[in-house]
Amino acid sequence: MTKALLPETIRAPFARYSHGMEVPAGHRLVFTSGQLGIAADETIPEGVEAQARICFRNIGEILAAAGMEFSDLVRINAYVTGREHMAGYMKVRDEFTGAPPPASTLMIVSGFTREEFVVEVEVIAARAP
Repeated sequence: MTKALLPETIRAPFARYSHGMEVPAGHRLVFTSGQLGIAADETIPEGVEAQARICFRNIGEILAAAGMEFSDLVRINAYVTGREHMAGYMKVRDEFTGAPPPASTLMIVSGFTREEFVVEVEVIAARAP
C-alpha cells in the first residue's frame, strides 16, 4: 500500500496533491509518456479542460492495460502553456484522482510539438503484485 507523505513541519500543499508518496518494495511500477489532448480520431479540442480530459482518459487506458487504475497514481507531472490554463487543468486533475492525492508538479512551458496543444500530462503509478 502506498503512503502519502505530508510532513507537518513544512507548508501544506498549494492545491490538492501530496508532498510525496512512499512506494513499498515489491510494487509494480508504470511510467507513462506525456499524453497530449488529441483524441483517437485525431481531433484536438479547444481549451485546457477538454484537452486535459483526453490526457487523463488516455492515461486511464494505459493504466488499465497494466491492470491499474487512477487510485494507483503516485506522481503526476503536468505542463501547460500559460498561467490561464492552471485552474482548468487542476479542476480536471482533481476529477480523476482519488485520496490520497498523488505527488504532483505543474509547470508552465513555452509550447508543445503543435501550437494547438495547451496541456501535457505524464504519470507514475504503483501497485502491489
